Amino acid sequence: MASPDGAGGVGGSPEETELSITLTLRMLMHGKEIGSIIGKKGETVKRIREQSSARITISEGSCPERITTITGSTDAVFRAVSMIAFKLEEDLGAGGDGVSAGRAPVTLRLVIPASQCGSLIGKAGAKIREIRESTGAQVQVAGDLLPNSTERAVTVSGVPDTIIQCVRQICAVILESPPKGATIPYHPGLSLGTILLSANQVRG
Repeated sequence: MASPDGAGGVGGSPEETELSITLTLRMLMHGKEIGSIIGKKGETVKRIREQSSARITISEGSCPERITTITGSTDAVFRAVSMIAFKLEEDLGAGGDGVSAGRAPVTLRLVIPASQCGSLIGKAGAKIREIRESTGAQVQVAGDLLPNSTERAVTVSGVPDTIIQCVRQICAVILESPPKGATIPYHPGLSLGTILLSANQVRG
């Protein structure tokens, strides 16, 4: 007797095994983008969570940048990234002056441990060039670490379809080369808070 929720057909082909790997993707977003993803009363993020089956958390804080963390099977994470990219594109188009000059490029900023960025760039930049050429997306790996962390920002921009292809390829590289050593995650706005805190202590 089949289960009513249709959860049959578990395991099997290598592709299915690959999709069962748990992936965590961290993205750096500005306030306006976060507002777009959360939606009115959190409706948009709720819909993305339900439809993608990924866990999505957004860092707290009143700083202009926040971290969106997407966790789940690789398949669920890609579905969530896809929905986020299309939502951002939709809001970019709506935010213009009503005249849409083609499709505005969407930019996602992934936060990746610096120790994995070498594999992503490849020897003499070969890997990143291959990703750019095969997906048509723009990919930039920041030269500097994000403040108080061992992570770097990887900026991906293009139309949603090319971004999704690009994120898939980046994730494939990340899954093949795990981070080396301890990763100190980036927390937006923390540096300013720490400076203010130490300044107060000095005065005290």
